[in-house]
Amino acid sequence: MKKGNYLLLGVTGGIATGKSTVTRMLKEMGAAVIDMDVIARQVVEPGKPALQDIVGYFGKEVLQSDGSLDRKKVSKIVFNDPEKRKKLESFTHPRIYEEFFRQVNVIVENNPNAVIQAEVPLLIEMNLQHLFDKIILVYAPREEQIRRLTKRDNISEAEAIQILAAQLPIAEKVKYADFVIENQGDPEHTGKQVKELWERLKKIEN
Repeated sequence: MKKGNYLLLGVTGGIATGKSTVTRMLKEMGAAVIDMDVIARQVVEPGKPALQDIVGYFGKEVLQSDGSLDRKKVSKIVFNDPEKRKKLESFTHPRIYEEFFRQVNVIVENNPNAVIQAEVPLLIEMNLQHLFDKIILVYAPREEQIRRLTKRDNISEAEAIQILAAQLPIAEKVKYADFVIENQGDPEHTGKQVKELWERLKKIEN
């Protein structure tokens, strides 16, 4: 049961669409931020139950010399093995959700009418729509994604295309969105859309 009249937003989009730009703008307007990437890293820190479960299933070879999880190694193991991926998610997802809602409750205790946003790159792929009141999709044209990826990650155009091919097409993601922000590279245009969105969100909140 929801306490207060808070609004929980899931911010998602394809890779290199500018999700962080939009979450930063919303934060500047007053939205609280929960960083799901940070939570995902925290739940597998040394000494945490999730890491113990992962080591118990995958073996000690997934640990680095300092006892921390070798995330790249685990990613390689589960990449083409749906069964192992599901097992990994069964260790991490419940802990991520628990910490996520703990942080939501802390924010709501201080402000029952808070607008809370979480940037979740794979929100739709992981079928997490049910966690949020509204889904915001940040969109950029495919050519722009490729341009940003090659520049940001110092990779070839072919590598960028391969990364995009492995993701759910943005046209599919749009179907799940309540709001779409077009981020084609003009900060002023993006900012205008985010301001308009913020006004609409405040009306929903009240």
